Amino acid sequence: MTRFPYSALSASRRQFLTWSGGAVAVGALATAGCSAPGDGAGSAKAADAAAGSSSGSKPLTRIGLDYPFTQLPLYSTLVKLSTAAAKKHGVSLLTTSDAGNADTQATNLNTWVSQKVPAIVSFPMVFEATESIAKAALDAGLIWVTYGGSLEHQSADIQFSFLKGGTLLGEAAAKWANEHLGGKGKVAFLTDSTIQLGRERTKGMIDAFTEHAPGVDVVAREQAIDPDTGLSKSRAVLAKHPDLNIILGVTDAAAYGGFKALQQAGRAKGDAKTFVGGQDGSAPSLLAIKQGTFYRASAALAPKDIASAIVDVPLAVAAGKANPGAEVPITLVQHGDTVRIDALLAQNA
Repeated sequence: MTRFPYSALSASRRQFLTWSGGAVAVGALATAGCSAPGDGAGSAKAADAAAGSSSGSKPLTRIGLDYPFTQLPLYSTLVKLSTAAAKKHGVSLLTTSDAGNADTQATNLNTWVSQKVPAIVSFPMVFEATESIAKAALDAGLIWVTYGGSLEHQSADIQFSFLKGGTLLGEAAAKWANEHLGGKGKVAFLTDSTIQLGRERTKGMIDAFTEHAPGVDVVAREQAIDPDTGLSKSRAVLAKHPDLNIILGVTDAAAYGGFKALQQAGRAKGDAKTFVGGQDGSAPSLLAIKQGTFYRASAALAPKDIASAIVDVPLAVAAGKANPGAEVPITLVQHGDTVRIDALLAQNA
């Protein structure tokens, strides 16, 4: 499916960021059923689904947002902003309470399909398992929008420049390592291999860093998307490599756990030989960047951009618009970007 940058939907929204993950934050299992962006067969089926969903339909008055990671601060932010965005269009927003459990998510989604909630925006925890639910939704004449990736059976999707975000972070960290460490040192990556978003972010981050800073030793690649796991995995790495210089995270949530682990190990907040960076633009990470700590960068998304896409994409499908999917823009935020950081923090308030 062809996607357009979300700035095309809302030209005034040029600021970027979000409390992961997924995105991110993210967190999930396997995605064997996930079609690649731009895949011909998947695009054709998605186009058919979008056309079928909008033909002869009534004006869209309800949208269901299924964001499973209710434990993340981003959840409440997205619900608040999406509810406000929906209200502007006379649409009510429904939500699930999945509590990060894939079985609970499946149950809640199946309930929505049986209740014929007219439009569902879902961030699948297990993409291959969600395919059958998405197909059932389309077969029932409902709109299905995949958040954070693509399914074969969908009306449209919302993506976040996954590979680009990882690349921006990896390049920034490599540049810093070359300038401040003489191209030497040690790096640990906090990664995700479970879903499309995580895999592409991880690839961009690792490939860009290792290409541009080949002299820095990669001492760990650990699965971590949340603060607690980031903290525990980083502690384990530091036990073996107390001179670790760099921690890069697939989410800001995980990277912030690494940030705390380094501090707990005695690293000064402004240590000149340490770099931590993540992706999403979570509020704690943004504050640490603004304050000039060794948390130095975030590849960030804007919560308002995501919330608007959650509402505007299903409305575009219902209206029969061509290419209704969206790709929310991402930008690198570093110390000194005070205006941008303040704008993003305001969105997370």
